[in-house]
Amino acid sequence: MIPFLGPFDPFPAVESARDDMGGLLAVGGDLGPARLLDAYRHGIFPWGTVETQPLWYSPDPRMVLFPDEFRLSRSLQKTLRAQHFEVRFDSNFAGVMAGCAETPRPGQDGTWITPDMLNAYIRLHELGWAHSVETYVEGDLAGGLYGLAIGRMFYGESMFSRRSDASKVAFAHLIRYLSANQFEMIDCQMRTEHLASLGGREIPRASFLARLMALTAASSSRTAWSAENIDLNW
Repeated sequence: MIPFLGPFDPFPAVESARDDMGGLLAVGGDLGPARLLDAYRHGIFPWGTVETQPLWYSPDPRMVLFPDEFRLSRSLQKTLRAQHFEVRFDSNFAGVMAGCAETPRPGQDGTWITPDMLNAYIRLHELGWAHSVETYVEGDLAGGLYGLAIGRMFYGESMFSRRSDASKVAFAHLIRYLSANQFEMIDCQMRTEHLASLGGREIPRASFLARLMALTAASSSRTAWSAENIDLNW
């Protein structure tokens, strides 16, 4: 049986997650900032709902990307140097989430980014925990990504593109930002070929949790991100 969480129930041990169900750990609880931050600090994330109740996951193995292992293809490097896109940080968080929710995904029917999820992460953004990287063409939002930053750990949530390479450009700038600010790992949650092509790889959950504990304990200010003093030239 999958545990059902009441408003004040703690998460069960991640080792009890159902590997045969993609790492499903629990159902229920709430999407308040305290619950979400506690989840991420323990290697747990929400993904979808059942009858408005959030589903919580902690898969094994875990897909991650270390910034120094990012693979910059020649074609993406050419796109970056051409500077077709304007890149901004934290200027339209809600717009990025909406873009992610509206973008069809192969093998997925609908979106897990429900209005409740949208409101929950916007609140985390207002509190300084959640961030976005956006790409623009002639002032129009063309793509981007969003996620959470705790200590020196970044948790990637979702990305979208309305133009070719728009999300990849955002991701490349995210890597530059994270490297410049001593972030050491990006949680990519579950394996996709797209993430693998960028340098992501799977590691055992136990290894992920050990690294996570050290990185989330590191100091980091909860402020809006900025591209100031970051070398974004390619």
